[in-house]
Amino acid sequence: MKTTNKLYKRHRFPPEIIQYAVWLYYKFNLSHRDVEDLLAERGISVSYEAIRLWCNKFGSKYAQRLRRKHQGFGDTFFIDEVFVKIQGKQHYLWRAVDQDGEVVDMFIQKRRDGKAAKRFFKWLLKRYHDKPRIIVTDKLGSYRVAHRELIPDTVHDTRQYANNRAELSHQPTRVRERGMRRFKSMSQAQRFLDTHAAVHNLFNLGRHLVSAKTYKLFRLRAFVSWEKAVAI
Repeated sequence: MKTTNKLYKRHRFPPEIIQYAVWLYYKFNLSHRDVEDLLAERGISVSYEAIRLWCNKFGSKYAQRLRRKHQGFGDTFFIDEVFVKIQGKQHYLWRAVDQDGEVVDMFIQKRRDGKAAKRFFKWLLKRYHDKPRIIVTDKLGSYRVAHRELIPDTVHDTRQYANNRAELSHQPTRVRERGMRRFKSMSQAQRFLDTHAAVHNLFNLGRHLVSAKTYKLFRLRAFVSWEKAVAI
């Protein structure tokens, strides 16, 4: 089956198979080999290398479409940084989530000083297109520098335990990082995390907070949004 769509041009597999493989990889804690096996069980013979290329190429494009259609974030950002090792060297993953647990953005950097904090805040504000009403961080001095110079009118909360939401938001990333046997480069990590965050936000439905009927409705809406994002 061939398609005339430029996005899928020269790919011998139907778009539906590519879309399903990419969704499996970013939605669940699976390796490319795991996705290969799941497709093989359905009679679809494709190598894990092809799946890796699909995820790299199409994942970021799907994520861009999902971000464009996103309904918007809350007005409170919980910000935290955590170290990650890339090729044996320590880097820092900066992350911001809103009060609903949705990932606003994340950024890999080599440092966590004042310059790095300002760079992340600028990156965040550029994508968010507005200033949050409140930011919640730990007491790292770098945050005070970025807050004072870039968003002095925003309330800055540094109370103990107030930032637990941001700290807990690192857990899904840690799980994937271990499954991938660590990130191989900064660009690879940034590309994966951007797509993973977009898919996570779409399917972050708060199952434990709503009834089964409501959850099924939310899930149906999420699948509709996904289908629109990957449409030919």
